[in-house]
Amino acid sequence: MPTRAAALALILCSTALPLRAEAPLSAIDWLSQSVTAKPHVVAPNATVIPPAAPNEPAVAKKGALPEDVAVSVIGGPSPDAVGLLSPAATGFPHDLWGLARTAEVTAAIRDTRIEGLPALQGLLVTILIAEASPPADAGGRGELLIARIDKLLELGALDQAAALLAEAGHVKNPEVFRRAFDVALLTGTEDQACTDLARAPELALTLTTRVFCLARSGDWSAAALTLRTAQALGHVSGVEDELLSRFLDPDLFEGEPVPDPPKPVTPLVWRIYDAIGEPLSTSTLPLAFAHAELGPRAGWKAQLEAAERLARAGMIPANQLLGLYTQKKPAASGGVWDRAEAFQNFDTALTAGDLGTIEQRLPLAYARMADVEAEVPFADLYALPLSKLKLTGDAARIAYEMGLLSPDYRSLATSALSPGDARSLFLAGVAAGSVKGLNAPDSMARALAPAFTNPVLPAGAEDLLAQKRLGEAMLMAISLIDTGLKGDTTQVAKGLALLRKLGLEDAARRTALEVLLLERRG
Repeated sequence: MPTRAAALALILCSTALPLRAEAPLSAIDWLSQSVTAKPHVVAPNATVIPPAAPNEPAVAKKGALPEDVAVSVIGGPSPDAVGLLSPAATGFPHDLWGLARTAEVTAAIRDTRIEGLPALQGLLVTILIAEASPPADAGGRGELLIARIDKLLELGALDQAAALLAEAGHVKNPEVFRRAFDVALLTGTEDQACTDLARAPELALTLTTRVFCLARSGDWSAAALTLRTAQALGHVSGVEDELLSRFLDPDLFEGEPVPDPPKPVTPLVWRIYDAIGEPLSTSTLPLAFAHAELGPRAGWKAQLEAAERLARAGMIPANQLLGLYTQKKPAASGGVWDRAEAFQNFDTALTAGDLGTIEQRLPLAYARMADVEAEVPFADLYALPLSKLKLTGDAARIAYEMGLLSPDYRSLATSALSPGDARSLFLAGVAAGSVKGLNAPDSMARALAPAFTNPVLPAGAEDLLAQKRLGEAMLMAISLIDTGLKGDTTQVAKGLALLRKLGLEDAARRTALEVLLLERRG
């Protein structure tokens, strides 16, 4: 590895570097500026549709086509149509967006928020990865694809984002590649991403990316030369210089304090801090960063805390959480260690089939999972085996509710574990799709009951359905339920009613059960 003095000496034979990239065009402010943005060029086979004459009537109410022009590609694949699940797999129509405009769809995706309800979070991810025809004005620009990927990154759905990026062929498009590069950084596959960059000269690398990838490939001399040349030309900030200098030769800075991380922390900045032996905690960073601490380079505590964050959002399989919780014996007490111990003690009792010990340990284990809002993955793992046991008391009640939170909720709603009171009867009614004649046990049950007795669609839903804008209607339903949980509970019923109107009966029932059992209120 060259010293700083040797690298500076090489400046004499260096050439100028490109200027740093302009600000990224992403709504996500933590994306790395790995490549410079290039102006979009309309494809040669694109057909430009002229705007309607001033007095010509609109094609559809609320404007299904853009006000000025619409661009469509004849006979060529659109990046916006790329998906991981076919209509046969999702049950969604291929014409998911109907007569919507691209700007309307991307705005709806960007504005949709939902936390704490795994059923709706799973539905949102399915919408984002569904294969579907793009809006008529998409024009092959990839705007809808970028919006879908950005939302997946925001949700922490890195596996799905990576697969969608791969399907899209990320090397061909700078904006798509930027996202693929960051996913690679957070999943530990940055070497392959740097190799892709080396094979794509049409992508203009930014300074930090250039130095990082040169060093990762083992060309430390070229990396040092690149950095010092850029410093001499004023193309690198002080923070960038200090971080990259430490990355290239950390021995020169031994004993010196590490610079405070810039804001926002990008995946590339996070990876550089990790490489110099000063990893940043991901606990206060966006959820996508939690994936970076699932690998063996992180300690067990960091892995557990990252897995809990991701499990809460439904972004890792329940079995992965099980594997981490049972990996080794807790080394201390408090916090995550108490959760791991309670989890392990219960798992051991269930494996042994010791009914008395199961009844003793289940309440504590479930309470510890509730502390981190991981009840649903816990139910996914254990609800079915618990339903086969002759549990009593508090353990029986918990096992029954876990059954309602599991994929087997329909069959387990009438299990022998049901206490048979008004609350359990209402929950069983929701699981069956009808609560007529049943007493609502609390205010939230009363608020959502109309969705299963006398459903009323929200304002604007009929227009979306008439224009076959079913994807937007799904997003509207998700947003209404999220809004309802934060205050106006009547919106929950309207959102559930819209899901049922769209034929998403399973999503509606599981969401209603989660609202009633998980107490997620804003």
